[in-house]
Amino acid sequence: MLDVTVIEDAEAAAVSLDPIRARLLAELAAGPASAAMLAGKVGLPRQKVNYHLKALERHGLVELAGERRKGNVTERLMRATAASYVISPLALAAVQPDPDRFRDQLSARWLLAVGARLVRDVGALITGAAKARKRLATYALDGEVTFASAADRAAFIEELTQGVGALIRKYHDGNAEGGRDHRIVVAVHPTLKPEAIAKPEVTAKPEAIAKSEATVTPEVTVEAGAASTPEAALGVDSTPPGQD
Repeated sequence: MLDVTVIEDAEAAAVSLDPIRARLLAELAAGPASAAMLAGKVGLPRQKVNYHLKALERHGLVELAGERRKGNVTERLMRATAASYVISPLALAAVQPDPDRFRDQLSARWLLAVGARLVRDVGALITGAAKARKRLATYALDGEVTFASAADRAAFIEELTQGVGALIRKYHDGNAEGGRDHRIVVAVHPTLKPEAIAKPEVTAKPEAIAKSEATVTPEVTVEAGAASTPEAALGVDSTPPGQD
């Protein structure tokens, strides 16, 4: 079982977002189970559970883990193909965010578009690397910092921009024969309080939960991955808290 996998197909995304099927995925991420075993946990007849399992299996979200005999019946034990799933913007290809449509380092929505592109690109790279049976070279740095004042935050952003920019200029070689283009993404955003990151009940309709007043200290994320263009993109959100 993979730790996390990316859903790129629109139909697979729709299947995974169904509340009952999302509940089944959660149960099967904990361990293999049959339709009969799951029926009692989700409060549905075995036949209906089996119907949902077949839909999940068709889209590669669950797989056969084994079989066992129970009386005169052979039960299929299913398991989730990953412990967690991320839906790629490719699932909504016609309306996926495009950070190249506008570039505004002070916009939280531009930061969101950059983040969506990161999910899309890394998901596609993981898929390609798996098919080629090759390892994918990536790097990510995740940390938190508490600023004493807005002035300290501004100074941090200035030093961060200059430092990363200097590294890009130092190591970028557009004429290198056989060189591999990489994309650099640097982001700074306020950190959510743990209680503000709500997990909706899987039996209820999904709801978007986003409250700006729930932010406290800024979080800094630096990620690097292979890019599809020779551009070394550096995006820094230097907006003071509470602004877009």
